[in-house]
Amino acid sequence: MSTADIPEGTVRNILEQDTLKWVFVGGKGGVGKTTCSSILSILLAQVRSSVLIISTDPAHNLSDVFQQRFTKTPTLVNGFSNLYAMEVDPNVENDDIGGNEGMDSLFSELSNAIPGIDEAMSFAEMLKLVQTMGYSCIVFDTAPTGHTLRLLQLPSTLEKGLQKVMSLKSKFGGLISQMTRLFGLDDEFGEDAILGRLESMKDVIEKVNKQFKDPDLTTFVCVCIPEFLSLYETERLVQELAKVEIDTHNIIINQVLYDEEDVESKLLKARMRMQKKYLDQFYMLYDDFNITKLPLLPQEVTGVESLKAFSRNFISPYQPSTSRGTVEDVERRISTLKLQLEDTEAELDRHRKGKQKV
Repeated sequence: MSTADIPEGTVRNILEQDTLKWVFVGGKGGVGKTTCSSILSILLAQVRSSVLIISTDPAHNLSDVFQQRFTKTPTLVNGFSNLYAMEVDPNVENDDIGGNEGMDSLFSELSNAIPGIDEAMSFAEMLKLVQTMGYSCIVFDTAPTGHTLRLLQLPSTLEKGLQKVMSLKSKFGGLISQMTRLFGLDDEFGEDAILGRLESMKDVIEKVNKQFKDPDLTTFVCVCIPEFLSLYETERLVQELAKVEIDTHNIIINQVLYDEEDVESKLLKARMRMQKKYLDQFYMLYDDFNITKLPLLPQEVTGVESLKAFSRNFISPYQPSTSRGTVEDVERRISTLKLQLEDTEAELDRHRKGKQKV
C-alpha cells in the first residue's frame, strides 16, 4: 500500500486520553525530540490543568527551544499559567545525597559496586519530588535511545541493588555500622538510615514503575526521520519498549520533504525519492500506529510563538502548497522552461558539431 492511500495520523489521541499521567518522547539523537516534546507539552497544557516537561538529556536543549533558562527546579514557562519545565542531571549529585563526606564516600562505593544504582537513586529522588507536586501530566524529553532504555530499566536496577545491599548486610553483619563510626558519623548516616533510604526510594520507584506499565497512564512517543538509521533505531526502541511493557502507539516522522510548488532541485527530488522508500517501510512496519509526519523547515523552531505556530501540524496533517498560482504565473513558468529548452538544444548542437570536426 502506498503512503498516499493511508490517512494521515496526528497526536490527537494523546490529547484526548485524559487519563495519561506520563508521556515519554524519545528516539535517535538529532531527530527533533526536544522540539516535539516541547510542542506536545504546549498542546497538553491547553487541555490539562497543569503540565510539567522534564529534560533528562545531559545535553539539555529545553532552555534553547523555549529561549528561557531552566534548572532542576520546576519553572513556569513564559507566556503560560500552567506549563512548567525543568532540566535534571541524570547522574546523582553530591549535594543531593547529604553533603557529608562520609556519606558521599559510602554512596560512591555503593554506586561503584552496583552499576546504574546512582542513576536509579537520582531518578527515584526526582520522581518522588514530581509526585508531591501533583501535576496533571508529566512529559519527559529523554536522551538518545540507549540512555532512555536504561532510564526505563532503573526500577529493576534499584531492586537488584537493594537485594545486593541486603545480602551484603547478612554476610558482613555490622560492617556498615563500623564504617559509619570510622567516618565519625552519627545514627542519621548509619546502616539503618542508608537501608531505610534505599527502601523508601524502592517503594516510590516500584509505584511509578507500575504506572509506567499501565497504558491508561503512560505512553511513549517515538520521534524519527525518514532515513535508514532512524528506522533501525525506532524498530529497536519499539522492541525494547515491548520488553519493559511500556505502551507505544505514536510515531512522529520529522523533517519530511514534500513536493512543494517550485521545488526543482535535483538534490531535493533525489532526497524525496529516498524518503518515500523509508516512509513506505514505516507505514508497513507500524500499520497499527498513529504516524504523524512533520515537514522539514528552512529555519529552526525556537521560541514559544514559533512552537505554537508549528504545533498545528501535530493536530491536523500538514498540507503542502501545490497550487501553481494564476494563469500569468503558469505562462511565465512555461516561457522560462521554453528558454531553458532552447539553451539546452543549442548546447547539444554545439557538442555534435564539435564531435564532427574531430
